Amino acid sequence: MEAAGRVGTSSEPTIWGDIDICESYLVCSMYEEAASLASSVLERLCRNKSDLLGESGDGLSQLHDMMESAGMVLVQSLKEMGRTAEILHKLTELFSSVAAIPVEVLQIGACLQISEGSPGVRKVLEEFLSNWNYVDEKYYSPVNAEANVNCTEICDGHFVLGVDKYLGVVDIYALTLLARILGEFEPAISWVEKAALPKDKRQDLLRRLHSLYAIKATSLSQDPLSHMLNEHEVPLIGEANASEEFIRSVGQKSMPNREHDRKLAILKLYGQGKPCFWLFQSINVRFGNFRLVLSNGKILLGCLMLLAYFIVRRERSALNRYIKRQALALKNALVDFWQLAFSYQVNPLAAVQPPASMPARP
Repeated sequence: MEAAGRVGTSSEPTIWGDIDICESYLVCSMYEEAASLASSVLERLCRNKSDLLGESGDGLSQLHDMMESAGMVLVQSLKEMGRTAEILHKLTELFSSVAAIPVEVLQIGACLQISEGSPGVRKVLEEFLSNWNYVDEKYYSPVNAEANVNCTEICDGHFVLGVDKYLGVVDIYALTLLARILGEFEPAISWVEKAALPKDKRQDLLRRLHSLYAIKATSLSQDPLSHMLNEHEVPLIGEANASEEFIRSVGQKSMPNREHDRKLAILKLYGQGKPCFWLFQSINVRFGNFRLVLSNGKILLGCLMLLAYFIVRRERSALNRYIKRQALALKNALVDFWQLAFSYQVNPLAAVQPPASMPARP
């Protein structure tokens, strides 16, 4: 066992060095090389997991950090190569189990595949969520040993998964995927009611799901097709059958934009597109096909200039009096200086008059 511990310790600098090379490849847009080396690193980590953990599991946090770093490089490389649909499949293949994938890597991969409309996300998330037990309403423990890499917190002397990390995956599955993207509110509500979750979190999720369902129902009730049907504006064939072409045309116009809803859900989940600093936010203004983007900094500068203009215009008389008073003071100073300079009387005949005779010496 001591030899195994020494092997794990000596290999850690080499693995971190390979991870640095992966990140360098990624920064240099060498995505094929980055993905290949990251996959090799993850295979090595999974193969030598027991050696890296050590006897007492002291190396668990270090192992998790290495797997997370290499996994992030792999996910970003696959995305840049246009292979987003392969992310979760590739991760499952490398880690041999969905439950063994680091939570942070799983969340990013799932969100990227959801944004691209890739299939298979639901099955992967359900498999991950089913591999944890909620213990004493404090933490989540793995059903099998393969998920131990995610257990980076210690509670009651055991390595466990934090509640916040588990609930992050729950939000992606129930709110983002089932409710917002697929529109399956009843399965989402049913799953939340049966899942092992903290009581306050369950109530919050149910409240948000019911709110989303109410908004969806309201939008459907205001659909143009239903409104026209209620107003009997649809042309009838016989007494009961509506024109198929008319229904098809109205239905196409009223169909929701799945791609837009999908991207909007991801932006809402991660809060993207809204900078923290107020001056860097922007406002989009549309005039037909013309689009104008104004930053809050420019708007503030324009308001200050407009305020200065109104202040100057309102106080113009006082400003004119001040300028005249200063000009008059300057004029008086120049006149006084001029008078002082030429006030000394000079005898114009002093140049032609002979000098006074000196008295003779005795």
